[in-house]
Amino acid sequence: MSSQIPAAAEAGLSGRRRQAAQNDTAILDAARAVFLDDPKAPIAAVAQRAGVGISALYRRYPGKEDLLRTLCHDGLRRYLAEAEAAAADPDAWSAFSTFLQRIVDADVHSLTVHLAGTFVPTAEMQRDAERAGNLGIALFERARAAGRLRPDVVGQDVGLALEACAAIRVPDPGRTRELRRRVLATHLAGLAADGDPRPPLPGPPPQAAELNWRWEQR
Repeated sequence: MSSQIPAAAEAGLSGRRRQAAQNDTAILDAARAVFLDDPKAPIAAVAQRAGVGISALYRRYPGKEDLLRTLCHDGLRRYLAEAEAAAADPDAWSAFSTFLQRIVDADVHSLTVHLAGTFVPTAEMQRDAERAGNLGIALFERARAAGRLRPDVVGQDVGLALEACAAIRVPDPGRTRELRRRVLATHLAGLAADGDPRPPLPGPPPQAAELNWRWEQR
């Protein structure tokens, strides 16, 4: 998931503003790579990877937490956009499964897994997170109401499936995407309702608190 600025928008900027926008894109892309590899990395590592001076980075982001917040909020906005687009699909299963594929392709959950608890979310982020959760639940419940999900599956099972996909990372980005899509397909097959009897899922279902604990400040 890149933070590229649309070419048309960039072309309309003055030379200095265009350079600042390009620097910001480079900083966010570098920060994502650096902090997914090591959330404790210093902010100087981001500047080095982005090829910008540390002063240019600090002009845009006063501290590491500001940069982390921006990264996660960008991912949250992508989640919201995909959920809203999926909600318009009249087919409940298509809406649900396509939404999950797009979220996996965008690699949104890697940010959640690696960066949760490393910064204090803003009130706006908290509102967006609540809305994102509600939209995701609505897609899940639509698929359940249509009889497309096995009855013992809960929404948190979907969250765990997305985390499993996010854990897959090989040096080749294209191959990473292929492997994640393959694993997601196996999870969707397991979540889907089936005419043949299947044994119940083992253990108590996951609870929201078990997945949300990581957002406690560390």
